[in-house]
Amino acid sequence: MYCRTYFVHHLSVGSNSSGLLSCSCRMDLMSGYKGVVGLVFGNESSGSSEDSYVERLLDRISNGVLAEDRRNAITELQSVVAESHSAQLAFGAMGFPVLLSVLKEERDDVEMIRGALETLVSALTPINHAKGPTNAVQPALMNTDLLSREAESISLLLSLLSEEDFYVRYYTLQLLTALFTNSRNRLQEAILTIPHGITRLMDMLMDREVIRNEALLLLTYLTCEAEEIQKIVVFEGAFEKIFSIIKEEGALEGGVVVQDCLELLNNLLRNNASNQVLLREIMGFDPLMSILKIRGSTYRFTQQKTINLLSALETVSLLMMGGPETEPGKDANRLTNKTVLVQKKVLDHLLMLGVESQWAPIAVRCAALRCIGDLIAGHPKNLDAFASKVLGEEPHVEPALNSILRIILRTSSMHEFVAADYVFKSFCEKNSDGQTMLASTLIPQPQSMAHAPVEEDVNMSFGSMLLHGLTMSENDGDLEICCRAASVLSYVLKGNIECKERVLHVELEAPMPALGSPEPLMHRMVKYLALASSMKSKEGSTSGTSYVQPIILKLLVTWLSDCPSAVQCFLDSRPHVTYLLELVSNPSATMCIRGLTAVLLGECVLYNKSVDSGKNASSIVDAISQKVGLTSYFLKFDEMQKSSLFSSAKSSQPHKPLTRSTAASMAEIEDFDENESTDQEEDHPMLCSIFDAQFVTFVRSLEADIRESIAEIYSHPKSKVAVVPAELEQKGGESDRDYIKRLNLFVEKQCSEIQDLLSRNATLAEDLAKMGGGGSSLPEHRTSGGSERVQAEILRRDLQEVSQRLEMLKTEKGKIELEASMYQNLAGKMESDLKSLSDAYNSLEQANFHLEKEIKALKSGEAMPYPDIEAIKAEAREEAQKESETELNDLLVCLGQEQSKVEKLSARLLELGEDVEKLLEGIGNDTGLPEDDEEEED
Repeated sequence: MYCRTYFVHHLSVGSNSSGLLSCSCRMDLMSGYKGVVGLVFGNESSGSSEDSYVERLLDRISNGVLAEDRRNAITELQSVVAESHSAQLAFGAMGFPVLLSVLKEERDDVEMIRGALETLVSALTPINHAKGPTNAVQPALMNTDLLSREAESISLLLSLLSEEDFYVRYYTLQLLTALFTNSRNRLQEAILTIPHGITRLMDMLMDREVIRNEALLLLTYLTCEAEEIQKIVVFEGAFEKIFSIIKEEGALEGGVVVQDCLELLNNLLRNNASNQVLLREIMGFDPLMSILKIRGSTYRFTQQKTINLLSALETVSLLMMGGPETEPGKDANRLTNKTVLVQKKVLDHLLMLGVESQWAPIAVRCAALRCIGDLIAGHPKNLDAFASKVLGEEPHVEPALNSILRIILRTSSMHEFVAADYVFKSFCEKNSDGQTMLASTLIPQPQSMAHAPVEEDVNMSFGSMLLHGLTMSENDGDLEICCRAASVLSYVLKGNIECKERVLHVELEAPMPALGSPEPLMHRMVKYLALASSMKSKEGSTSGTSYVQPIILKLLVTWLSDCPSAVQCFLDSRPHVTYLLELVSNPSATMCIRGLTAVLLGECVLYNKSVDSGKNASSIVDAISQKVGLTSYFLKFDEMQKSSLFSSAKSSQPHKPLTRSTAASMAEIEDFDENESTDQEEDHPMLCSIFDAQFVTFVRSLEADIRESIAEIYSHPKSKVAVVPAELEQKGGESDRDYIKRLNLFVEKQCSEIQDLLSRNATLAEDLAKMGGGGSSLPEHRTSGGSERVQAEILRRDLQEVSQRLEMLKTEKGKIELEASMYQNLAGKMESDLKSLSDAYNSLEQANFHLEKEIKALKSGEAMPYPDIEAIKAEAREEAQKESETELNDLLVCLGQEQSKVEKLSARLLELGEDVEKLLEGIGNDTGLPEDDEEEED
């Protein structure tokens, strides 16, 4: 039936005119609908009333003699297509060539052109009131796809924009907008190929209001992610026309038209540096500043006014982002935009909206604060200008930084806290002078103000207000304000050794004078860390408190980084390390908390310069090994990196375009949904915003250094006994038996040290091997020997990265052989020591022989019996020989164990295809170990 209809139409239209589309083109248009139409309407025998009706109307339009009858047919067709899915589908199969022919050939009949355009709009508009299955065919989408396939159709529609009739232009714009909704890329490409196509659309902006608004909406759609169209639109005078329309509509007080204008403006500026330069140099930023200036009844913020403000703030944000990342001049353009914006007093407008206008909606305040952060980030002049800003009126004025800190401590909105926190992050980043300025104000407040309400902080300095926030939460058990203040303090300390040292000397008043000296601020932070853990265990795991511990841990990790003095202060309290060892193994803590605790412990090793036996790096490593285990400890790093907080870390401020579809929801934000369930506690939005990509990268670099440092310390422990040559000599007044016993004890201690060294290295190899099996996420540059060795063996078996891993494996095997040789040399040294003991015994025996002679000479005249000297001598010789044999047997057992290990290692090397004899060349020729010789010289 459809083929017959098509050919009848082709003959009738083709006989009267050349037609808009060729026969083959129309066949293509129809072929895509045959299967779908058959599915919807059934086969030819079943028939369809809608299909027959549409077919008859199309026949009247194409073959009718009377013009009035053809107009009536178009009117009826528009009515049925607007109300019926089936009619829409039937029209798509048969009607486009007919109506497109009308649009081309019947230009003089305005009423018929109107009806044809209105019918096409109805055919492309989804029928929402009709209820059907969710997977039903969508004829409006199919019709849109069909009409947009031919560039000639788009060209024909654009030509209609030059018609004088108002409704022709209006329906044409509506039709183009409907085409864009479902075929954006195709329409953008088609318009670019049509000469003066965009020019005609731009002319519509100067048309009557209704047409202007439709053209504005269509241009907004067309310029979305289409750089070429953006450039052409700008060269056609888009900026002047946009700001002219905004002024006519009342700027901020205007309606949705102002919103559409600002959305079009943002499309033209987003990631388009050339358009930003044109705006800056041709029109300047003054028109934008006039939009941001609040006038009249400032406390009245309707939803539309809020959306308009958010759109204008987005424009400011886009200017500060500059062009694409790959563009060479991106940074220079961005810095120039920031400089000009501050010259145009944008900071005053942003501070008014974000800080002073507390009646403004939260969304506006947050957007203004984020703009302030972007404006000062990486721009020294803007940083200085912002640091000097004061708010309020005389005599009640205060620095803008104080006002923003008060927002952080007081606001009930997490959105507002995150935005204000971003301001301090931007201010302190690579701004050592600003950090020092803020740290210099950290002076404890008087005891009378220590527990004052937060509302009484108006007359405090920045530092006093920050310390007040850090310490005021202890009494009521609410650590949220402390947590927020800790986040700000971490920015003040980040990468600034001078500030870290200064804040170390800040001491807080003791809770009770009888308890002793004032408490260091760092110790109070560790106390709050433990308090947060106990509160959490009592109240249960809730998302509302899940961010307190991670943020305090972030502060401590930042503070201890590259600061031995801070590590020393942290270790001054012995319970601190004990608590961290418990927290890192606490199964109820999140992966993020356990991982950050592991990093904090690692910093106590990495930056530890203490020589005290209980606080030095070796002691911390021993405590980790005994209480946690190196395997379990290193596993905490891997778990943290795999957690959602670290694996999905984003840039500090993700930017979402403000469009008609998203504007209402973004304007009505109030706060994060605390009751919204998350799979993990660390998914809290506050954590996601503070733990940004910079901090994650910083922690990852620390992790690599910590692994290397701990492995180095654990595999080379300090000797428990200093080898002093004087101990091998007999002391004055010391008997021979005591001397021999002391030498025996000395040898036993050395044997014990050897066994301890062997045990530690065996444990280290086992721990690193276990860690290496699951350490695929470690950076390639890590030098943990056991981990890389095990990884290399696994990769060799899997035939992956053979050449690179083979070299690393050879190096590690050489180290193992060197350690085995070192143990053999140690054993040889012990044998040499025993020989020295034997020589000492022989000299002692000679001395006894001379003494015996003297005794005989003295007692030669007496009658009393003399002791049998020879018997005593034989007894002493026999006893010494037994002791020496026992010591030699013990030493031979040690040597046998070492020889067994060497044989096993040699066998393993042979399995891997290594030349053992070649590796052992030169081993054993050395007479001693350089390290031991150095110790003896000391």
